[in-house]
Amino acid sequence: MDCKLHAKGCGGCPLLGVEYSAQLKQKEDKIRALLGKYGPVRPIRGMEHPWHYRNKVISTFAPGPGGRLVSGIYAAGTHKVLPVEECLLQDEQLDKTMQAVRAAANACHYTPYQEDKGTGLLRHCLLRRGFATGQIMVVLVTGQPVLPGAKNFVRALLAEAEQRGVTVNTVVQNYNPRHTSAVLGDTEKVLYGKGFILDELCGKRYAISPRSFYQVNPVQTEVLYNLAVKAAGLTGAETVLDAYCGIGTIGLTASGQARRVVGVDVNADAIRDAIGNARHNQVQNARFFAADATRWIAEAADGGQWADVVLMDPPREGSTPAFLESVAKMGPRRVVYVSCNPETMARDLALLTRRGYRAEYFIPVDMFPHTEHIETVARLVKTGEGQKRR
Repeated sequence: MDCKLHAKGCGGCPLLGVEYSAQLKQKEDKIRALLGKYGPVRPIRGMEHPWHYRNKVISTFAPGPGGRLVSGIYAAGTHKVLPVEECLLQDEQLDKTMQAVRAAANACHYTPYQEDKGTGLLRHCLLRRGFATGQIMVVLVTGQPVLPGAKNFVRALLAEAEQRGVTVNTVVQNYNPRHTSAVLGDTEKVLYGKGFILDELCGKRYAISPRSFYQVNPVQTEVLYNLAVKAAGLTGAETVLDAYCGIGTIGLTASGQARRVVGVDVNADAIRDAIGNARHNQVQNARFFAADATRWIAEAADGGQWADVVLMDPPREGSTPAFLESVAKMGPRRVVYVSCNPETMARDLALLTRRGYRAEYFIPVDMFPHTEHIETVARLVKTGEGQKRR
């Protein structure tokens, strides 16, 4: 499919010129090469319609012709912003929403933030849309603590969105004064709506706030989470540890098939959402803790606590040796490892296999068509006497 941005060096879709079936084979082959020595690799799960799947958009502001704001994505390997009107991967309603944001910002005469000088106002705009609910969140990231004429901006944004057939449910200002690549800062102000949106996933409803981790491809997320829960082999009698749990999506999906679920994540905002999500879904057998997963599990293992199943979905850098050693010390019957980086997964599996775990299978899931990223679900079982201790 033709894309003008791709020709200009966008870099967001490096596999755009490759037939989708060939992309899937390439990814499956990569997983087999990296992980096949640990266990069998099952066929990759691809998308039926691999376009416009992203329910989250981050757009960077820059000066444009005639002093007007533009926004878009950095060209590959540069700090130059390529203006984006529409994208083959983004939810089409979010493309329209971003057009409305730019129109409202220009009507308010807002200026783009310039990192080298520390001047200007608007840094980024983060958009989220609930796939099942259609609810839309706009997060305006500013380099200054005050958004001048905030009420006028909200009125203009809602009017511009309505003209484009879009309904914006909440608008948040996020203040980020830091000179880093991090998009969001720590200070937020709700300008309109509730400051969060709702979505439905695997039969449960979730509140999503600006800084919550939430998978960007809702169709494939359901595939991924259902595979993970199936790999857990739950009977209703198990204690499940959901490590790196985010807003609780995997653990809450598993909660109806487990005796109890304990979720841990370092992101306090995500844990607050997870607790609320459990309450709103009337899940009474799940508890969530804001803590570093490595430190928490080490203390739990040293204190004699245990889990029958560990669900782990670490960030791209993978887990830590200390975390994995604590998993082995707990001795769960099964470990379900969900990974977005097969290289770090292979590294972590080397340690887990030395500590008495065997990979029964791997299933790749294509969460990000037309990119090189791959998600993988691994089911690991405890070998030897450890299986009989409970």
